[in-house]
Amino acid sequence: MTITQLITEFLEYLEIERNVSPLTIRNYRHYLNRFLDFLTGSLPSLSDVTILTAWKEKRDAISVEAILPEPVRQYRLFLSRYMGDQGIPLKRVTQNYHLIALRSFLKYAAKRDYPVMTPDKIDLPKSESRSIKFLERDQVERLLSMPEISTSEGLRDKAILETLFSTGLRVSELVGLNRLDINLERKEFGVIGKGRRARIVFLSDSAVEWISRYLAIREDEFLPLFIRYAGKKPDLDDAKGESFRLTARSIERLVAKYVRKAKLPLKITPHGLRHSFATDLLYAGADIRAIQEMLGHKNIATTQIYTHVTNPQLRAIHERFHRK
Repeated sequence: MTITQLITEFLEYLEIERNVSPLTIRNYRHYLNRFLDFLTGSLPSLSDVTILTAWKEKRDAISVEAILPEPVRQYRLFLSRYMGDQGIPLKRVTQNYHLIALRSFLKYAAKRDYPVMTPDKIDLPKSESRSIKFLERDQVERLLSMPEISTSEGLRDKAILETLFSTGLRVSELVGLNRLDINLERKEFGVIGKGRRARIVFLSDSAVEWISRYLAIREDEFLPLFIRYAGKKPDLDDAKGESFRLTARSIERLVAKYVRKAKLPLKITPHGLRHSFATDLLYAGADIRAIQEMLGHKNIATTQIYTHVTNPQLRAIHERFHRK
């Protein structure tokens, strides 16, 4: 069995047996192909057709038995010293993504009795502490007041910003919403998030109001909850309006526009509004486990990063005991 063949088999397993998202499969393919390229050696010039063809043949012939501790150690050194197209080294967390993909691949191979090294021999280096960007409540209010609600596009943007802060949705979850998904009377809806995990999401009164006002002016019957008002013409056979659905990039540009308009000191992204949602709940005294459920985190450790930026107990101790 060659590594190329086993990678294909592994990715099919993720798709069929594990029901992994297409994005995750794409990322795993990228990480594993980089490892395979490393084992093959330096990529020749694309203009050297004969040499390039021989290189590809060599690459596709590498056996799974070549995955040994020493090549893996050399690969880790390669990742730590790798420079991208703009001369920027890989972040430690990105290096870890490569190693996590390789460990998952080896675990799959071992379960099928292929002669590979034990995945447990690959230790993940400690990642750098992440700096979380979030807005204070008054900054959020300023941001939410920026859209011009006298226009259809502005009313849509207002509803989008209110929904992001009300729910803590990931941008991919937001753009995937359809009208029929939302229960405005119950102020909630279900969403399938990262890792295909389902959860219930709750809407604030303000978000319900602005979504309702936005939908009231819609004259179309398209399925997407949030649609574009500019860009290319729709497909003639697109009765459901999928070609009108906003993309994640559109939402990112939308948020960036209003952050600039509000003259906020931080460059907040849609994910920054997710951080703001979580920290706002913590400031108000919400339980960390409840926040984990609302964010759709698999592990509590992921949620606990917010306790480093807002800890009411530590603040109270500081105010009580620190000299004025």
